[in-house]
Amino acid sequence: MRQAKTHSGILSGGGISKRYGPHLLPLARIKKIMKKSSVDVKMISGEAPLVFSKACELFIEELTKRSWNMTIQGKRRIIHKEDVACAVANTDIFDFLVELVHPNASSHVDLNEGPSKETTQG
Repeated sequence: MRQAKTHSGILSGGGISKRYGPHLLPLARIKKIMKKSSVDVKMISGEAPLVFSKACELFIEELTKRSWNMTIQGKRRIIHKEDVACAVANTDIFDFLVELVHPNASSHVDLNEGPSKETTQG
């Protein structure tokens, strides 16, 4: 893995002024997702993917903690899809994920798929 010369300020707690550093999520992939999100998005600054990267890390940490609590309540030591679904169902801020992790949903979810018609019409 390529090591950058300086650490990102956002990951070391010093703001978002530096562009290089070890990131847990690939910045190029984040930028690609950002551009794909809307035809109106043409230009993205170099710092925007850093902010999104950190936001994604925090989101994953929070959802994992809540899922782990469901796992512990079930007296298990491995997080299952059902634990994530329960964590989403029990947390209002994760309502946008309800259709994605619904317990009756198929086991295969196409993550490249856009929002369903039901959510875009409402």
